[in-house]
Amino acid sequence: MTQAVLKNQTTELTPRNGLQAEERESVAEAVSESLADTYRLFITTQGLHWNVQGPLFYSIHKLTEEQYRDMFSAIDELAERIRALGFPAPQTVKELTEGSQVPEPDAHADLKEQIQALIEGNELIAKNLRDAVWKAEQKGDVKTADLLTHRIGVHEENAWMLRATIAS
Repeated sequence: MTQAVLKNQTTELTPRNGLQAEERESVAEAVSESLADTYRLFITTQGLHWNVQGPLFYSIHKLTEEQYRDMFSAIDELAERIRALGFPAPQTVKELTEGSQVPEPDAHADLKEQIQALIEGNELIAKNLRDAVWKAEQKGDVKTADLLTHRIGVHEENAWMLRATIAS
């Protein structure tokens, strides 16, 4: 009995939510891409949070903390949505970042360039999320479309706040 309980084998599930398997798979792929982008930007944002210094330390430290904490929660929501659609969520760092379009940042760039990279990452995610929302709507998956639509607003606001921080 104990051996059977300890055997962890993640399988596809078959929800009966009105979406066909192909529709669920298509939407799950779009959510996976959003998850990869969010995870990459989460890591980058948290890295800047840890290492920021200078006259804007406190404000950038607090702003990036708020943003990476939000993304941490979003990562969980996105992964759980993939599971609700019936597919395994990524489990390794490689799987989590596979397919991300958010570029790896230059950790040795000056602060303004690092913040600019966060702005570009947030805007890229918002753009890609629009495509994912469209795909979810085309398949009739209003729950996923709603989740992703909310994320667009968050990333647009993140970009705005970061841009305002470095405006001259």
